Amino acid sequence: MRLRSVDLMLPQVASAAEFLQNIWGLVPAGISGRTRFFRGTADHPYIFSIAEGAANAVAAITHAGTPEEIEQAGARAIEAGVPHQRVGAFDVPGGCGGFIVQGPEGQVYRLIAETSRPERLQDRDQPMQITHAVMNAVDVAGCERFAAGVLGFKVTDRTRHMTFMRCNRKHHCVAYVHSDVSSFNHVAFEMRDIDAVMRGFGRMRDAGFQSVWGPGRHGPGNNVFGYFIAPFGAVIEYTAEVSEIDDGHQAGGPDDWKWPPGRIDHWGMSTKDVAKIGAAERAFRFTPGLLPTQSRGRIGGVTFPGRAQ
Repeated sequence: MRLRSVDLMLPQVASAAEFLQNIWGLVPAGISGRTRFFRGTADHPYIFSIAEGAANAVAAITHAGTPEEIEQAGARAIEAGVPHQRVGAFDVPGGCGGFIVQGPEGQVYRLIAETSRPERLQDRDQPMQITHAVMNAVDVAGCERFAAGVLGFKVTDRTRHMTFMRCNRKHHCVAYVHSDVSSFNHVAFEMRDIDAVMRGFGRMRDAGFQSVWGPGRHGPGNNVFGYFIAPFGAVIEYTAEVSEIDDGHQAGGPDDWKWPPGRIDHWGMSTKDVAKIGAAERAFRFTPGLLPTQSRGRIGGVTFPGRAQ
């Protein structure tokens, strides 16, 4: 399985789309109704979508896998008794069917069976794909149990603040941050290398956007990072050189991830605008309340394209 996309709802889709294409570096991948899709240069049909909505909300975190992987995840959701819905064909680039599964704090995970992959695009220092989506959670342990027991993910590391989980060899595809709210923390767009990350910094600064954290290199994941706040309010990250994990990996604990005084990353040079980034990490909330009887997969006021079965 692999992380495919983050799907958001927001009021100002047109201006957000202009930013995502012309400054952040994504490639338009089609429009369906109120939803605009964007891809990177890797072999995903799309990696980010934005839909017109009255307020900011997280529509879904989407993963793709083989038909067998998706069926197994759906079977685990049924056995666990969590809110879920089978969808015959999602109206998204790449199509195919799968499941919508609701997490313990209203998070919506869309699981799509992947039968083919598009050609890669020429890379001009643009995002390739999404490497991870991070969520704030009131009950991190409960979210961890759900991600392991239903989605089939594995814990890679735990720090005092976060739990990192993987669905393949990448260090993490999702992470859960201890918080007093359930909300979307940030999304990380993977770049080809560290130079592409730094040129992304330059492109953002040329457009008048200053980083809120970075450049730096994380502990868990060992990835280079740079965080910005998008004009539509979400925290977005350029990243590269994410660690890959083999089957012999032993999950690290909080005692394995402690920084010396005055440091918050490996390089010891990054600064973090805690006030700005903290507010933005709470701007997009989840919409709980799966209603499986709706023909288009309606979850808590968010309509998911597709034909329900």
